[in-house]
Amino acid sequence: MDDAIAQRYQDILSGLDQLAKRHERDREDVVLVAVSKTFPSETIEHVVQLGQSIFGENRVQELQDKWVELKQKYPDCRVHLIGPLQSNKVRKAVQIADVIETVDRVDLVDRIVRISAEEERLPDLFVQVNIGEEPQKAGCLPSDLPDLVAYIRKHYPGKLRGLMVIPPADEEPAPYFAWTRRLADKLGLLECSMGMSGDYDVAIAQGANLIRLGSAVFGPRGSMQPS
Repeated sequence: MDDAIAQRYQDILSGLDQLAKRHERDREDVVLVAVSKTFPSETIEHVVQLGQSIFGENRVQELQDKWVELKQKYPDCRVHLIGPLQSNKVRKAVQIADVIETVDRVDLVDRIVRISAEEERLPDLFVQVNIGEEPQKAGCLPSDLPDLVAYIRKHYPGKLRGLMVIPPADEEPAPYFAWTRRLADKLGLLECSMGMSGDYDVAIAQGANLIRLGSAVFGPRGSMQPS
C-alpha cells in the first residue's frame, strides 16, 4: 500500500508540473492539499515522509483525533478544515486547524473572531461560495459574497485568503471555476481553492491555487470512520 501511495503521489506532482507549464501557471502558485479524511495517522505519516506538508480534513472530530498528535510530531505540517463547520465545533477547529475553508455566514465569522481571540490562535479563512446556488449545499450565495468578504475584512483583518468552491456534480465545472476566479479577482482575493480528484486539471486551467485531492493521493477510501 505504501508503495502505491508513493507512486500516486509522485505521479500527481509530475502531473502538476505539466499542467502548470501547459497553462502558463507558476508552479509555486498551485498547491496540493492532500485530503486525509477517514485515513489513519499512520497513512498520513507516510505521505508526510514523502514530502507533503498540507492536508485537509472534513470533520472537526478527525482534526482532534489525529492532528493534535501529528502536529506535535510534524510541526511544519498545516491542516485545513474543508468540511462544514458547526457553531458548537468552532473552538476545536480554531485550536487545531491552520486554515478554515468553509466560512459562509456572519454568525460563524463572529464566533471564529471571538474564540480566536480567547485561544490566541488565528487560523486563516476562505469563504465557501455556493457557486451553483444549489439548495442542498452549504456556502455563501454569490450575491451575498461582497458583504461577507467586507465583514470578515473589518472584523478579522488580514486573515481572509480567498474563495473555496465545489461546482455542481452533474455539470461541466469549467464555467464555475472561471466564475470563481473572476469573483476572487474582483474582490481582491488572491487564492481560489477549487478542484478535486476528478476535475483538478480543469480547475488549474481556470486559475485554481489550491487543489484538494484525496483518493488521487491516498487511493480508494475504505470503511474506516472517524472515532
